[in-house]
Amino acid sequence: MAFTRTRLFTLATLFAAVTASGSAFAHAHLEHQYPAADAAVAAAPQAITLNFSEGVEANFSGLTLTGPQQIAVKTGPAKRNEKDEKQLIVPVEEALKPGDYQVDWHVVSVDGHKTKGKYRFSVK
Repeated sequence: MAFTRTRLFTLATLFAAVTASGSAFAHAHLEHQYPAADAAVAAAPQAITLNFSEGVEANFSGLTLTGPQQIAVKTGPAKRNEKDEKQLIVPVEEALKPGDYQVDWHVVSVDGHKTKGKYRFSVK
């Protein structure tokens, strides 16, 4: 019976440790963005704004913006919002023409984890 209690205690301790440290394995997940995914905007954005579930490191984060006919659009360096470490802002350095655009983003969260993704929007 002592062996069973010891085994149960060990399993319970292991479970508690894994559950409690779940946030240590977190990644910065994209929560919302501007322009929004699948949106059709009337005015071309001057920046792409990405909001994440946790803080990001701007020096190791960024995006590629691809326009109609898969032509890359020139963007500036990614910057973190001074008042919100979860928000990444990338200036668009060219006027966007009407058409479909794809944003391929990558970030490194403040805890060092890498995340990437993509979404599309269009300019009317």
